[in-house]
Amino acid sequence: MQTGFAMLEVGTVNKKNTSNILLKNVLDASVGSIVWMITGFGLAIGDASGSGGFMGSTHMGLNEDEFGGEGYMYGMWLFQWAFAATTATIVSGAVAERCTFTAYITYSILLTGFVYPVVVCWGWNTTGWASAWKSVDDDENPLLMGCGVIDFAGSGVVHMTGGVAALVGSALLGARKARQPVAGGPLVELPSDYAPEYGPIFQTLGTLVLWMGWYGFNGVSTLYIVNYGLVAAKTMVTTTIAAGTGAVTTLFVGSLMDGKTDGQYTLKLGNVQNGLLGGLVAVTASCSVIEPYAAFVIGFLSCFVYLGAVKTLDALRIDDVVLAIPVHLFCGCFGVIMAGLFATKENYANAYYSDRADDCAGVFYGGNGCSLAAGVVFILSIIAWVGAWSCVVFGGLRNMGLLRVEEHVEEEGMDKSEHGVTSGYQPGNTGVELAAVDDGSSL
Repeated sequence: MQTGFAMLEVGTVNKKNTSNILLKNVLDASVGSIVWMITGFGLAIGDASGSGGFMGSTHMGLNEDEFGGEGYMYGMWLFQWAFAATTATIVSGAVAERCTFTAYITYSILLTGFVYPVVVCWGWNTTGWASAWKSVDDDENPLLMGCGVIDFAGSGVVHMTGGVAALVGSALLGARKARQPVAGGPLVELPSDYAPEYGPIFQTLGTLVLWMGWYGFNGVSTLYIVNYGLVAAKTMVTTTIAAGTGAVTTLFVGSLMDGKTDGQYTLKLGNVQNGLLGGLVAVTASCSVIEPYAAFVIGFLSCFVYLGAVKTLDALRIDDVVLAIPVHLFCGCFGVIMAGLFATKENYANAYYSDRADDCAGVFYGGNGCSLAAGVVFILSIIAWVGAWSCVVFGGLRNMGLLRVEEHVEEEGMDKSEHGVTSGYQPGNTGVELAAVDDGSSL
């Protein structure tokens, strides 16, 4: 997944910020591994019964006495670390090209080591207050609404968390000069040559790599394969359908919304890429509990969520470099709601617990609405928790003058000021010269 995000982002930013964005992608995984070992995993997966399901208190630093040294737990640590790194990367893409390295390191550590793990505990820990994985409903730590939230692979836990932090960070940072030439004025389209020549190549490769990585995230979220082969296979089928539907729908609906240019409609590569990602994010909560037709519906509707969110950000004059906020925050929120509508009783019984499938199935399949209500509570809780801490972190950095780079640094590019890159990226000398002729070039 980190490879996909790195390729997508490096194909979007200006060439003068290439090293900067690549370094941040490497550090998202590297710094994240250290922080996830020290505090993140324990807060996320450790025993939370003593805090009413709010945060874990064991397994800090992979303490062997608590961790147990079991192969399953080591595998769980590795799997959950990948999710944590993804959450940090969502933010780095949105705030690219004007966020200081100091600010990046600060929010990355706090997000990976504290803010995100608490949300993981809520939604996925077997003792988390909002978790549908909780097998026991007791008075001290009851099931939320009697069901818990259906968020199988993280539309809310991962994508909304990263999306809320990205929204707050982008808003407090302000827009790039290239997108907002006049302070406080409307956002303008970037020049056609803003992204590097190789931009579309890396954007497309990054999108396709992410799509492949999603099978690991969604399919492996069964956490077992013995007796769960059907759930894993069906999960990957619904993931595929939602992704493809989101891509195709966004391509054509986006073209219609943009209107004609020089008398004809244009099909934009960015729409098909982000439409695909939006479909993936939207189906991630429900991928294990829905039928294939529902995945088609979710992918189709995610197009309108994504495109509407893009228009909303422009109206609010919030500059999101890679459009991470529409994809992850808005489509993630939408995905949690859809799980409470389309989850079938049979699929819920296979993926979660059969004894409460009749009540906790989606509203469209005879459920009592408690899963949908739990999803709404969970969404509001993520917005409040992540939003509050993001305001503290990004707001504090801005007040100290540590959030945004100086204007000349933004103009020259952060590769030069922060990473010692003093020249452009020129193609190597092949030793062959091209001779111009009337109808083209020949050797």
